[in-house]
Amino acid sequence: MSYSRVGAVTGANKGIGLAIVRQLALQYPKSAYNNGPLLIYLTARDRGRGEEALKNIHSDAELKKAKALAADGGLTDVKFHELDIDSTDSIRNFASFLKKEHPQGVDFVINNAGLAMTGFDSNVVKKTLQVNYYGTLEATQDFLPLIRENGRLVNVASMSGHLSKYSDAIRTRFLSAKSVPEVTKLMEDFKAAVAAGNEKQQGWPSAAYAVSKAGIIGMTRVVAEEEKGKGRGVLVNSCCPGYVKTDMTRGGGAKTPDQGAQTPVMLAIGDIGGKAGLFWQNEKVIEW
Repeated sequence: MSYSRVGAVTGANKGIGLAIVRQLALQYPKSAYNNGPLLIYLTARDRGRGEEALKNIHSDAELKKAKALAADGGLTDVKFHELDIDSTDSIRNFASFLKKEHPQGVDFVINNAGLAMTGFDSNVVKKTLQVNYYGTLEATQDFLPLIRENGRLVNVASMSGHLSKYSDAIRTRFLSAKSVPEVTKLMEDFKAAVAAGNEKQQGWPSAAYAVSKAGIIGMTRVVAEEEKGKGRGVLVNSCCPGYVKTDMTRGGGAKTPDQGAQTPVMLAIGDIGGKAGLFWQNEKVIEW
């Protein structure tokens, strides 16, 4: 089967990631982005869980009722591919696979993979930043060149990364950053402050997950600006899915995963008026 559109979703074996795959399949036929069959790569670091998620997609009652999947006569095909954003080799392997299988390029990537650890200390900070910030950064840098003209890249962040929790000096550094190294230096400074035990005195919140997501938002802004200069029309944005009831929120949350998937899906296949480098929530741009 040949595909007119190709996309990938990271961290898609459960929660918001899995819901994003479902909603892409449901919404794509009626979207302006539809110009023929769509292939979505559902990725996860654990092969067993990823393949189980794929089975769940193919047996999903709502998808069957909507005849969304190719197996039921629909437009969307979903395949599993292993991807661990905590592994440089894994990211590069998936990028190489996409380049080989789709030399014409892919249309969108939604970087959803991440983790939320309990507790707060130097080790928690290092691990959280390594996966959420550095892993997402590496995935962004490796996948972005594979996205063809007028494609999309979406980085899933969080309102926990809102800059209201930072000192004026750090907030200014985030907002004035013009390059990835400047954002990365902020992450390194946070790690050093936590190791020294004085992050609050330096103007940081004592929250590894929140800072990692602020890093994603800041990094996405500067990457989007760099991409604008290339003239390819690729739109790069970050978003907060909202407070969603998933394993990551340990049963808390006001939204269902399907509700949380709406903004990432809109940024991938919806009409967003050519906007890029912005932070979105509830399907609209919000102040960072």
